[in-house]
Amino acid sequence: MKQFYIILLVVVVYSCDYFNVKKTSSEAILQEELQSFDWDNVDMYPSFYKCDSLQLKEEKRVCFESTLHHEINKFLQKQVIVVTQDVNDTLMLKLSVANNGKITLLDTKMDALTKAEIPELETLLLHSLDALPKINPAIKRSQPVTTEFEMPLIIKVE
Repeated sequence: MKQFYIILLVVVVYSCDYFNVKKTSSEAILQEELQSFDWDNVDMYPSFYKCDSLQLKEEKRVCFESTLHHEINKFLQKQVIVVTQDVNDTLMLKLSVANNGKITLLDTKMDALTKAEIPELETLLLHSLDALPKINPAIKRSQPVTTEFEMPLIIKVE
């Protein structure tokens, strides 16, 4: 019987490690979560109202990009642009959609000839963005987030 108590005592003493609770700080949990977080992808792309009825993520992205491209082209086609030489260039627009839905032109890459022939082009692009319909921001983990992307835009003036 004495051996039983000794064995029980040994088991109790060594099993105390199983009952230790490790404290984890909230900062450690946050760091672990941030490392597992995929920063390059969003759950839902920015969208215009007319794209909201689409279900698939890829369809919404295509709808957003084509609507944006169409709206900018429609605005630029209404403008009277006079050039001395034909302009045929593909601009690269770097855009940002803020978490409140506001779209911003971050950068424009264009040929030197285009810039010389149409010096007001960047201003026209900014006005075209102001004329866009309401944009819903991208969503990541049920939160609106700011996104950046590049979009080609063909400029052809004769």
